Amino acid sequence: MRRFYAENLDASGNIVTLSGDEAKHISRVLRMCQGDELLLINGAGEECTAVITGFNEDSVTLEILSRGISSAEPEVRVTLFQCLPKQGKMEVIIQKCVELGIHRIVPVISKRCVVKPDGRDNKLTRWNRVSQEASKQCGRAFVPQVTEYKKLAEIDFSAFDTVLLAYENESERNLKACLRSLEEKPRDAAVIIGPEGGFDPAEAELIVQRGGVAVSLGRRILRTETAGMAMLAQIMYELE
Repeated sequence: MRRFYAENLDASGNIVTLSGDEAKHISRVLRMCQGDELLLINGAGEECTAVITGFNEDSVTLEILSRGISSAEPEVRVTLFQCLPKQGKMEVIIQKCVELGIHRIVPVISKRCVVKPDGRDNKLTRWNRVSQEASKQCGRAFVPQVTEYKKLAEIDFSAFDTVLLAYENESERNLKACLRSLEEKPRDAAVIIGPEGGFDPAEAELIVQRGGVAVSLGRRILRTETAGMAMLAQIMYELE
């Protein structure tokens, strides 16, 4: 059953009106008809079965038949702190990490980032759209948020149970051993991925001082657009 995003899902009513791109997709692209059933998600985990009851020029009206909470969400909430990669790579990172179960994505500015945002940067809107589309495609009812940019030195990791730093200079502790040594399954975990040039050693040391654990991802050095996906897949395998 096809999924559509409805930010105006109201728990107190059973009639929902979709407009904009979602309505256009239903009526003009898919050519769905009155009486067809579909799924609505609100981006916060709620999932509703609904039936189309009518069409207007730019909107679609639906009646909710049933409500529930999606079972697709992992128990561990992983936040990806992704240092800004070169142009085009961030959308792939967002799409694939959403499919793998990420909870939130924070674009990070570090010393060796080639890309630097300016005041005219409008990428966040597009990135959140990518997250929304990926959530619908993979069967999630929760839409991970891509937040505002943050400088690495200013990030507070104290709210996380586990903070994992992918670091190419770490040779003794690998991710698998680190995950299997945890006494309790973390509720909130942070994954930190550097840019194409890696972390400045002083930056890595700062993260460790703030409670981070540097881990190796194996005997090969992964690209920045691969590392986060690889870590997330291993975390979901070990902890879910």
